[in-house]
Amino acid sequence: MAQHEVQNGGAKEAVEVKFTAVKPHLMVEAAKAVDAVQFYKTAFGAVESGRNVYPKRKAEQDLPHIVSSHLELAGSTILVSGVAEDSATVKTKGAGCVLCLETEDVEAAIAKAVSAGAVAEGEIADGDGAFCGGRVGKVKDPYGYFWLFCSPAKECAEVEA
Repeated sequence: MAQHEVQNGGAKEAVEVKFTAVKPHLMVEAAKAVDAVQFYKTAFGAVESGRNVYPKRKAEQDLPHIVSSHLELAGSTILVSGVAEDSATVKTKGAGCVLCLETEDVEAAIAKAVSAGAVAEGEIADGDGAFCGGRVGKVKDPYGYFWLFCSPAKECAEVEA
């Protein structure tokens, strides 16, 4: 658990912070947000559990502009948001983000994602070349995110607490 100390009238009081979920937030161009949500539904079987649209959307616009969509996938929630070019959203530079989906059939998962519009990246890795000795394949979705399809881990080294 994350902890930090807070000054309260000169005395230090420990404050505990407890997290209840991790929700990856995928940001795509505003004009492509509806298509991105449909892609994740088609490619990965995600189920949309909620959506917020811009309240001031003009009736003559072709598509609703998504503020955020909540997708349920493999027991997790993923947020997909449309970001306008003139948005004040902070853009960060980092090593990137790769999302991992566990599956018994890596080949079928890759084939389904590719048929929905993703691009397969590299070869499927087995044994020592994969996580914990399983099988791993990778695709890049049409919005620039990488997805790993991993078979369940066979044996991973134990980590000391």
